[in-house]
Amino acid sequence: MKYFKNTLTAVMLIVSGVLFSQIKPLDAELTNYQYPFEVSFLNIKSQNNDLKMAYMDVKPKDSNGKTIMLLHGKNFNGAYWEKTAKDLSDKGFRVIIPDQIGFGKSSKPQSYQFSFSQLAENTKAILDHLNIDKTIVLGHSMGGMVATRFTLQYPGKVEKLVLENPIGLEDYKRFASYQTIDEAYQSELKNTAESYKNYQLKFYYDNKWKSEYQPWLDLIAGWTLHPDYPKVAWDAALTSDMIYNQPVCYEFKNIQVPTLLIIGTRDRTAIGKDRAPKELQPKMGQYQILGKKTQQEIKGSKLVELENVGHLPHIEVYDKFWKALYNFIK
Repeated sequence: MKYFKNTLTAVMLIVSGVLFSQIKPLDAELTNYQYPFEVSFLNIKSQNNDLKMAYMDVKPKDSNGKTIMLLHGKNFNGAYWEKTAKDLSDKGFRVIIPDQIGFGKSSKPQSYQFSFSQLAENTKAILDHLNIDKTIVLGHSMGGMVATRFTLQYPGKVEKLVLENPIGLEDYKRFASYQTIDEAYQSELKNTAESYKNYQLKFYYDNKWKSEYQPWLDLIAGWTLHPDYPKVAWDAALTSDMIYNQPVCYEFKNIQVPTLLIIGTRDRTAIGKDRAPKELQPKMGQYQILGKKTQQEIKGSKLVELENVGHLPHIEVYDKFWKALYNFIK
């Protein structure tokens, strides 16, 4: 039995090593990674930085006259919207997919005051550049916080708002102790392909890995293998601080546009959970409660709960996600 266990462990380590060895190093702006659609760049002068903001503009063959903007989460970029964007385009929507500054193919400034207001301003700059007056806004995870701030800041630009398992449904400062940016940076530098996968397994996929999840691991894990990684890690630390210190949950009551919440109820994502007292950790990230609470805060909003689904409905249970989304925006 001992021999069997040792052999099994050795085989698992070899398989794990092979899987992670296939991950390619990626530079800070993913120049050697191809997105699913053509990428354009908008030059932005912001906070004494000359920046490039990447975005995809997916135009339909037969337009229905509507535009939808898809906003990515913190551990992601615009590429993971590929299937969503294709299906939206097939239904006649023009689809705009930005990479926020500090993420994906966009610039990674090392001296930048990240705020949701600033990200909203940067996002508006793309719409202005494309002469888009009004859009549906869909935000996932951190993108939900950006989408919320964008809607509050520029309500005239937003036709409808969709929040897919957004973070920020609670104020993390109420639970977790403060972490300095320097401490967060040192923590980010320790990330590896394996640590990222373990995190995703635990919080996103209920410890059940599927091959279709691999591309979204490869993107962030590839950064850790490149000499540029300290630049990426620094911006990751800055944006973690932004999430912790700039809650949007107190302003949901001010949203006036039609809103849909798509909530995977198994999700337990919560920023700083590891820094919270043990007795409080189980109370954080309770999406089966937070979804209902947020619906009550946003007047007239609709809630679609996806039972036993984690942080990424549009990856884990795409068909259910799509049905909820399309029924709301068609």
